[in-house]
Amino acid sequence: MTGTDDSERAFYDLGKNFKSYYMLTNLPDSVIIIFLLTVILTFLLFINAVKIKATTAVVLVVWLAVTGILSFKEVFQDTSTIPPRLMMGIAPAILFIILLLVTKSGRRFTDSIDIKKLTLVHIVRVPVEITLFMLSTHKLIPDLMTFEGRNFDILSGITAPIVYFICFKNSHVKNRRLLLVWNFICLGLLLNIVINAILAAPFPFQQFAFDQPNIAVLYFPFTWLPFFIVMIVLYSHLAAIRQLITYRRE
Repeated sequence: MTGTDDSERAFYDLGKNFKSYYMLTNLPDSVIIIFLLTVILTFLLFINAVKIKATTAVVLVVWLAVTGILSFKEVFQDTSTIPPRLMMGIAPAILFIILLLVTKSGRRFTDSIDIKKLTLVHIVRVPVEITLFMLSTHKLIPDLMTFEGRNFDILSGITAPIVYFICFKNSHVKNRRLLLVWNFICLGLLLNIVINAILAAPFPFQQFAFDQPNIAVLYFPFTWLPFFIVMIVLYSHLAAIRQLITYRRE
């Protein structure tokens, strides 16, 4: 009975701590739910685009689990170090993306992705922007990170289904140039908000938004924005651009 009581107590404490965690931020449940649904949508859309679904799903689930546990344990909330601890989640993902683009097996995987389905991945940027706007109203990120400020990334999500219908005929690209230009523009919009988000975070090299720094991404589950959603979106653009450029050369 002691073991059972201890397990129940641990479960109770976990739930209590989780609730207290969000009481500190004053976030309504709707913000968290919308974001978690966006993470799930990103996962499903990306898995739908790749051919090696099972292995990819396992890798992504493990990545989400590891970064989620570290985030929940508040590992990334120490912003005084250089480089910031947040890079513990970003750097491995960037390295993995590079390997997918430069190694032989990585390029084989990248080139096997359905570029048409990959285009639809970018619709997740609409709920992401909605989440960012709600986070700004609760003083967890600066206004400049929303579509009312310097962030125009919502245009990528809005135009993704339009580009999907214009640039493809069945499973073939019928407007390669437009699709390539759109990917480059949207990649630029992504880099714009990423740079602004980094420079607005309470790191030693913070450049602006001192009155309301970008702190949301230091907390679970919003660490999954830079660790997972941004990385999937970034890789989706790079994979599409590689395929389109390779196709042109052929």
